[in-house]
Amino acid sequence: MTWDQQSRGSSLTNPAVGAVSLVMHAAVILGAIGATLKVARRDAAVRVDTAVVFLEPPGPSAPPPPQLDVPVQGFQTVVVPAVIPTDIPPINLQEHFDPRDFSGSGVEGGRASGVAPPQDEVYREEVVDEKPLLLSAPPPPYPHLLSEAGVQGRVVLQAVVDTTGRLEPGSLKIVQTPNPGFNSPVKQWALKALFRPAMRQGRAVRVYVNLPLDYSTPRPGS
Repeated sequence: MTWDQQSRGSSLTNPAVGAVSLVMHAAVILGAIGATLKVARRDAAVRVDTAVVFLEPPGPSAPPPPQLDVPVQGFQTVVVPAVIPTDIPPINLQEHFDPRDFSGSGVEGGRASGVAPPQDEVYREEVVDEKPLLLSAPPPPYPHLLSEAGVQGRVVLQAVVDTTGRLEPGSLKIVQTPNPGFNSPVKQWALKALFRPAMRQGRAVRVYVNLPLDYSTPRPGS
Protein backbone atom coordinates (compact mmCIF):
# COMPACT_ATOMS: atom_id res chain seq x y z
CA MET A 1 0.00 0.00 0.00
CA THR A 2 1.33 3.42 -1.02
CA TRP A 3 1.53 6.53 1.05
CA ASP A 4 -1.31 8.19 -0.93
CA GLN A 5 -3.50 5.21 -0.36
CA GLN A 6 -2.58 5.28 3.26
CA SER A 7 -3.26 9.02 3.35
CA ARG A 8 -6.63 8.61 1.71
CA GLY A 9 -7.37 5.82 4.00
CA SER A 10 -6.27 7.84 6.96
CA SER A 11 -8.32 10.81 5.82
CA LEU A 12 -11.35 8.67 5.52
CA THR A 13 -10.86 7.28 8.95
CA ASN A 14 -9.60 10.50 10.54
CA PRO A 15 -11.41 13.77 9.57
CA ALA A 16 -8.73 15.94 11.17
CA VAL A 17 -6.03 14.41 9.02
CA GLY A 18 -8.19 15.02 5.92
CA ALA A 19 -8.59 18.71 6.75
CA VAL A 20 -4.88 19.16 7.28
CA SER A 21 -4.17 17.47 3.96
CA LEU A 22 -6.67 19.73 2.20
CA VAL A 23 -5.09 22.81 3.70
CA MET A 24 -1.64 21.68 2.63
CA HIS A 25 -2.77 21.00 -0.95
CA ALA A 26 -4.48 24.38 -1.10
CA ALA A 27 -1.31 26.10 0.16
CA VAL A 28 0.77 24.34 -2.47
CA ILE A 29 -1.65 25.37 -5.23
CA LEU A 30 -1.81 29.00 -4.04
CA GLY A 31 2.00 29.12 -3.82
CA ALA A 32 2.29 27.83 -7.36
CA ILE A 33 -0.23 30.44 -8.61
CA GLY A 34 1.59 33.26 -6.74
CA ALA A 35 4.95 32.21 -8.15
CA THR A 36 3.50 32.18 -11.65
CA LEU A 37 2.02 35.70 -11.23
CA LYS A 38 5.34 36.98 -9.80
CA VAL A 39 7.28 35.62 -12.77
CA ALA A 40 4.73 37.17 -15.14
CA ARG A 41 5.10 40.55 -13.42
CA ARG A 42 8.88 40.22 -13.58
CA ASP A 43 8.71 39.40 -17.29
CA ALA A 44 6.47 42.42 -17.87
CA ALA A 45 8.92 44.63 -16.04
CA VAL A 46 11.78 43.30 -18.14
CA ARG A 47 9.93 44.11 -21.37
CA VAL A 48 9.83 47.82 -20.49
CA ASP A 49 12.48 49.68 -22.55
CA THR A 50 14.77 51.22 -20.00
CA ALA A 51 17.56 52.09 -22.44
CA VAL A 52 19.04 55.55 -21.96
CA VAL A 53 20.07 57.42 -25.10
CA PHE A 54 22.77 60.02 -24.70
CA LEU A 55 22.56 62.70 -27.39
CA GLU A 56 25.90 64.11 -28.43
CA PRO A 57 25.86 67.90 -28.15
CA PRO A 58 26.15 69.65 -31.52
CA GLY A 59 29.69 70.51 -32.45
CA PRO A 60 30.86 73.85 -33.76
CA SER A 61 29.34 74.92 -37.08
CA ALA A 62 31.39 74.28 -40.17
CA PRO A 63 33.55 77.24 -41.10
CA PRO A 64 32.41 79.20 -44.19
CA PRO A 65 34.19 78.35 -47.41
CA PRO A 66 37.26 80.46 -47.95
CA GLN A 67 36.74 83.53 -50.09
CA LEU A 68 39.16 83.57 -52.95
CA ASP A 69 40.68 86.91 -53.80
CA VAL A 70 39.39 86.87 -57.38
CA PRO A 71 38.43 90.19 -58.99
CA VAL A 72 34.92 90.55 -60.34
CA GLN A 73 34.66 89.99 -64.06
CA GLY A 74 33.42 92.78 -66.25
CA PHE A 75 32.54 93.50 -69.84
CA GLN A 76 32.58 96.29 -72.38
CA THR A 77 29.49 97.62 -74.13
CA VAL A 78 29.33 98.16 -77.86
CA VAL A 79 26.88 100.89 -78.84
CA VAL A 80 25.75 101.37 -82.41
CA PRO A 81 26.10 105.08 -83.27
CA ALA A 82 22.93 106.87 -84.30
CA VAL A 83 24.81 108.66 -87.09
CA ILE A 84 27.27 106.74 -89.22
CA PRO A 85 30.52 108.75 -89.28
CA THR A 86 31.91 109.68 -92.66
CA ASP A 87 35.50 109.58 -91.45
CA ILE A 88 37.45 106.57 -90.24
CA PRO A 89 38.15 106.82 -86.51
CA PRO A 90 41.75 106.34 -85.38
CA ILE A 91 42.69 102.72 -84.83
CA ASN A 92 45.30 101.61 -82.36
CA LEU A 93 46.94 98.58 -83.94
CA GLN A 94 48.83 97.86 -80.72
CA GLU A 95 45.64 97.44 -78.69
CA HIS A 96 44.92 93.86 -77.66
CA PHE A 97 41.41 92.62 -78.43
CA ASP A 98 39.93 90.04 -76.07
CA PRO A 99 36.47 88.73 -77.09
CA ARG A 100 35.79 87.77 -73.45
CA ASP A 101 35.63 91.48 -72.65
CA PHE A 102 32.38 91.61 -74.64
CA SER A 103 30.68 88.54 -73.17
CA GLY A 104 28.08 90.57 -71.24
CA SER A 105 29.03 88.83 -67.95
CA GLY A 106 30.09 90.75 -64.86
CA VAL A 107 30.19 94.47 -64.23
CA GLU A 108 29.71 96.81 -67.16
CA GLY A 109 32.79 98.83 -67.93
CA GLY A 110 35.21 96.23 -66.58
CA ARG A 111 37.29 93.55 -68.21
CA ALA A 112 37.00 89.77 -68.31
CA SER A 113 40.24 89.56 -66.34
CA GLY A 114 38.61 91.56 -63.56
CA VAL A 115 41.02 94.45 -63.91
CA ALA A 116 39.23 97.80 -63.94
CA PRO A 117 39.70 99.90 -67.06
CA PRO A 118 42.54 102.38 -66.73
CA GLN A 119 41.67 105.89 -65.71
CA ASP A 120 43.26 107.30 -68.88
CA GLU A 121 41.09 105.26 -71.27
CA VAL A 122 39.46 107.34 -73.97
CA TYR A 123 35.79 106.62 -74.77
CA ARG A 124 33.59 107.47 -77.70
CA GLU A 125 30.66 109.78 -77.14
CA GLU A 126 28.16 106.98 -77.84
CA VAL A 127 29.12 104.95 -74.75
CA VAL A 128 29.25 107.65 -72.05
CA ASP A 129 26.35 108.56 -69.79
CA GLU A 130 26.77 112.32 -70.27
CA LYS A 131 28.46 113.78 -73.32
CA PRO A 132 30.86 116.70 -72.99
CA LEU A 133 29.23 120.11 -73.33
CA LEU A 134 30.90 123.28 -74.58
CA LEU A 135 30.64 125.89 -71.82
CA SER A 136 32.70 128.78 -73.16
CA ALA A 137 34.96 129.66 -76.08
CA PRO A 138 35.90 132.77 -78.06
CA PRO A 139 34.41 133.23 -81.55
CA PRO A 140 36.19 131.01 -84.09
CA PRO A 141 38.78 133.06 -85.98
CA TYR A 142 38.19 133.63 -89.68
CA PRO A 143 41.51 134.09 -91.46
CA HIS A 144 41.43 137.48 -93.21
CA LEU A 145 42.82 136.26 -96.54
CA LEU A 146 40.33 133.40 -96.70
CA SER A 147 37.46 135.71 -95.82
CA GLU A 148 38.51 138.19 -98.49
CA ALA A 149 38.80 135.38 -101.02
CA GLY A 150 35.32 134.12 -100.12
CA VAL A 151 36.55 130.72 -99.01
CA GLN A 152 33.89 129.08 -96.87
CA GLY A 153 32.84 125.69 -95.66
CA ARG A 154 32.99 123.38 -92.65
CA VAL A 155 36.04 122.57 -90.57
CA VAL A 156 35.81 119.43 -88.41
CA LEU A 157 38.25 119.18 -85.52
CA GLN A 158 38.77 115.88 -83.75
CA ALA A 159 40.18 115.99 -80.23
CA VAL A 160 40.04 114.48 -76.75
CA VAL A 161 38.23 116.29 -73.94
CA ASP A 162 40.04 115.43 -70.71
CA THR A 163 38.54 115.07 -67.25
CA THR A 164 39.05 118.80 -66.54
CA GLY A 165 37.06 119.89 -69.56
CA ARG A 166 40.00 120.96 -71.71
CA LEU A 167 41.05 119.70 -75.14
CA GLU A 168 44.31 117.83 -75.02
CA PRO A 169 46.83 119.63 -77.29
CA GLY A 170 48.40 116.41 -78.56
CA SER A 171 45.01 115.07 -79.69
CA LEU A 172 44.01 117.95 -81.99
CA LYS A 173 43.49 116.78 -85.53
CA ILE A 174 41.75 118.43 -88.49
CA VAL A 175 39.74 115.72 -90.26
CA GLN A 176 37.83 117.99 -92.65
CA THR A 177 38.56 121.45 -94.00
CA PRO A 178 37.76 123.51 -97.10
CA ASN A 179 41.24 125.05 -97.01
CA PRO A 180 44.42 124.24 -95.02
CA GLY A 181 44.57 127.91 -94.03
CA PHE A 182 41.86 127.20 -91.41
CA ASN A 183 43.83 124.49 -89.62
CA SER A 184 46.19 126.47 -87.42
CA PRO A 185 43.63 129.13 -86.33
CA VAL A 186 41.10 126.47 -85.44
CA LYS A 187 43.63 124.58 -83.30
CA GLN A 188 44.54 127.78 -81.48
CA TRP A 189 40.87 128.43 -80.84
CA ALA A 190 40.34 124.89 -79.52
CA LEU A 191 42.95 125.33 -76.78
CA LYS A 192 40.86 128.19 -75.32
CA ALA A 193 37.58 126.25 -75.23
CA LEU A 194 36.19 124.92 -71.95
CA PHE A 195 33.86 121.92 -71.73
CA ARG A 196 31.87 120.15 -69.09
CA PRO A 197 33.62 116.76 -68.87
CA ALA A 198 31.91 113.60 -70.02
CA MET A 199 30.59 111.31 -67.30
CA ARG A 200 30.49 107.52 -67.19
CA GLN A 201 29.28 105.54 -64.18
CA GLY A 202 29.49 108.62 -61.98
CA ARG A 203 33.03 109.70 -62.85
CA ALA A 204 34.58 112.07 -65.38
CA VAL A 205 36.23 110.33 -68.33
CA ARG A 206 38.18 111.27 -71.42
CA VAL A 207 36.16 111.30 -74.62
CA TYR A 208 36.80 111.70 -78.35
CA VAL A 209 34.80 114.57 -79.86
CA ASN A 210 34.29 115.92 -83.36
CA LEU A 211 33.81 119.69 -83.36
CA PRO A 212 32.29 121.16 -86.54
CA LEU A 213 32.95 124.85 -87.28
CA ASP A 214 31.08 126.40 -90.18
CA TYR A 215 32.65 129.37 -92.00
CA SER A 216 30.68 131.50 -94.38
CA THR A 217 31.51 134.86 -95.93
CA PRO A 218 29.04 137.68 -95.32
CA ARG A 219 26.73 138.46 -98.17
CA PRO A 220 27.16 141.84 -99.87
CA GLY A 221 25.07 144.49 -98.21
CA SER A 222 24.54 142.46 -95.03
